[in-house]
Amino acid sequence: MRKSSYLIGLALLIGALCSCAHKSGHIRRPQTSNQKVFSDNGPVVSKPKRTNNKLEGSQIFTRFHSAVFMVYTTDGSNVYQGSGFFIDDNGLAISNYHVFKDTGVGMEAIKLERDDTAYKVSEIYTKSEEYDFILFRVECGRTNYIPIASSKPSIGDRIFTIGSPKGLENTFSSGDVSQWRDEFLLQISAAIDHGSSGGALINEYGEVVGITSGTLDANSQANLNYAWSIEAVKPYLVYK
Repeated sequence: MRKSSYLIGLALLIGALCSCAHKSGHIRRPQTSNQKVFSDNGPVVSKPKRTNNKLEGSQIFTRFHSAVFMVYTTDGSNVYQGSGFFIDDNGLAISNYHVFKDTGVGMEAIKLERDDTAYKVSEIYTKSEEYDFILFRVECGRTNYIPIASSKPSIGDRIFTIGSPKGLENTFSSGDVSQWRDEFLLQISAAIDHGSSGGALINEYGEVVGITSGTLDANSQANLNYAWSIEAVKPYLVYK
C-alpha cells in the first residue's frame, strides 16, 4: 500500500502553492442519457437491497461518518478541498468530477476521518463531467461504506448529508428532497457549502441516493442546493 504522512504531505503541497480554495459545482444540463453500461469489467459492488427499517439522523451519522472522507487536489497554483465516500469495503469511492477536474494526477490527498495519512487514488474506473461524478479506488485497505440505494427518492423524502463544508470535517445536515430538476438532478433543502462537493446524500434507510454538489442560488438563504443522483453511477457498476 502506498501511503505517506498526511500532515507532512499536505503541508508540502499547500506550502508549494499560493492559495487554498473549496471547489463548487456548476450545473451542466445533460443533453443525452446514453451511458455506457459495463457488463464484465466494471467494479463489483453488493446488489442494492431495501430494508423496511428507517433510521434516525443520529443513527445515520454513527453508522456512516467513517465512510466519508476529505479530498485535497491541486492544479499547480491552488489547493482545492472537497469530499468523497466509499461504496464498498475495499476502497471503491465516489466524488464529484469537478473536485478533480484540471488537477494534477497523483497529487491528490485523500484524508480519512481520524487518520493522518495521505492516501492516493490507485485506479479511476470512469468519470463524467456531464453528471459530475468520478468513480475510483483509494489505496487504503478495508473501509466502512454506504450501500447504494435500491430506488430513487421521491419529492418530500427525508435525506441526510455528510461532507466537509469549508474544511469542517464530516459535518452532518438533514433536509428533504425538494424536487427532481432533471433525470439525475435532485434539488435538496439540506444545508451544504463549498467543500461539501462529493459528499454523501443518504436516505432514511441508510442508502446513498446522491452526491452533494452545489447550490442553485449562492445569494439565497433558503438552502436551494442540489445533488446528482446515484442513478447516474449505477450503469457503471457490476452487482454481485
